[in-house]
Amino acid sequence: MAIDKSGANLAGLMAVNVILKFTGMGRLVTIRQVKYLNNILEQDHRFIKRITAPITGFKAIHSAAATIAGIEVAHMIRKDQFAANGTTPLGSDAGGGRIVR
Repeated sequence: MAIDKSGANLAGLMAVNVILKFTGMGRLVTIRQVKYLNNILEQDHRFIKRITAPITGFKAIHSAAATIAGIEVAHMIRKDQFAANGTTPLGSDAGGGRIVR
């Protein structure tokens, strides 16, 4: 996970890693504090925040996830970011899948 240089996120992620290590569930979170990686992520995330700002009050998590997945797919179509086999990197669990052109 790429985070900024602030200590709040770092402390929270380290606490999550302690819990994961103690319970033995899941893989530990790799923490990277690299400023340029965080800036790239924030620039890409800005598009989603701009579109979802007027959309308030999702009543169910699955509808919010489907909406955000659709926004990401539309953004990827615009940027022409697809694998050679015609599938999206979102996968079937996030609402992605085969792209028909």
